[in-house]
Amino acid sequence: MAYVVERPNKDGTITFQVKWREGGTRQGPQQNEKFGERDSAEQFKKLVDAHGQHWPPGWVRGHGFVEPDADPDDVPLAEWAHRYVDRLTGVEPRTRVDYKREIDLHFSAIVHTTRSGLRQQATIMNVTADDITDWVRAEEDGQRDEKDPETWLRRPADPKSIANRHGLLYAIFQAAVEAEPQLRTKNPCAKTKLPRVDNEIEDEMVFLEREEYQRIRIEITDPVARDLADFLVSTGLRWGEATAVQVRDLNLNGETPTLRVQRAWKRQEDHTFRIGPPKTKKARRTIALAPAQTEILRRHVAGRQPEDFVFRTAMGKHWRHANFYNRKWKPAVAEAVKKGLPKKPRIHDLRHTHVSWLIAANIPLPAIQARLGHESITTTVDRYGHLVRQLDTEISAAVEAALAAPEAAPVLRIAG
Repeated sequence: MAYVVERPNKDGTITFQVKWREGGTRQGPQQNEKFGERDSAEQFKKLVDAHGQHWPPGWVRGHGFVEPDADPDDVPLAEWAHRYVDRLTGVEPRTRVDYKREIDLHFSAIVHTTRSGLRQQATIMNVTADDITDWVRAEEDGQRDEKDPETWLRRPADPKSIANRHGLLYAIFQAAVEAEPQLRTKNPCAKTKLPRVDNEIEDEMVFLEREEYQRIRIEITDPVARDLADFLVSTGLRWGEATAVQVRDLNLNGETPTLRVQRAWKRQEDHTFRIGPPKTKKARRTIALAPAQTEILRRHVAGRQPEDFVFRTAMGKHWRHANFYNRKWKPAVAEAVKKGLPKKPRIHDLRHTHVSWLIAANIPLPAIQARLGHESITTTVDRYGHLVRQLDTEISAAVEAALAAPEAAPVLRIAG
């Protein structure tokens, strides 16, 4: 094993020398390294012992750990990330803009720390798993202004936001692993321990009881806006789908009235909106309408042209989310809260509320998946599966009935 020897110098200082035989054998050549402090010498001794009495990989005698020369194909992480996003296919322009914003605002905080403690610019090839862990921790803690501790330079991120950013980062590094020629052999994000999403105190989704929804509904004084809220909560449509419904999408005269969801509003790079296909392939779906829904729709399609939007503002335009939220929904919720409503739902929570009502009515999750337009049943289960616990009493009763012993059949006696 390696050992430390003290060597006094002429100027009165002491040099601490680590000595060992290469390979740990008596025939191995004598090796040594000098240090000015005992702690450094002891740490290096442990490294030599850990590597079987060999020089630690990457250690240069007299200089310590030295990073290898940069690979000519290596590029800054942000530059590679932008290239990755630019090459994505099948994504909306707005999604591409959102990804680049995440890169510029959050991935720019990633740095590479060398084994000697030196902090360097992060590149697609030098980032390690430890660097990713340091970044996740920094995302959790946020960053305050050193000159003004009360001011946040970067606010702490919630667990869900960190998980979403980490997912994008994983895909970016995986592209480097799969590149030809290969730029990395491993993905540094592969084993990152992320903060638990369920550590948040408040659930992101808000589910309204029927009475709670009615308390908000009566505060919406505009009858057209009230009809739109009823339509959202009774169909479970996304905002962008519901406000894009046109007269030609409805079949109100058949035995079972239906609505065909086949378009939705899409945000563009310049923050304008255009009509496009629904979110996913399965989001293009047909929904059966109840009599109450049919009555609402009949009022709004009378005298309209096939390509007219069903729900329109007083100016004849389609509803914009910000307009509806700020002028109709937010004031109604605020008034309901003043009168005792214990929740502050968003417009999208009407979709969640719709699901909770269906589950309470014993509607199977696969049917709910089809109605919502989820691409996978996994999405439906992950998001709403916990609500099925509300049916525990019914489930227990069904199991009890199935296990109960069958009653004995009556014995027929034939008179002789």
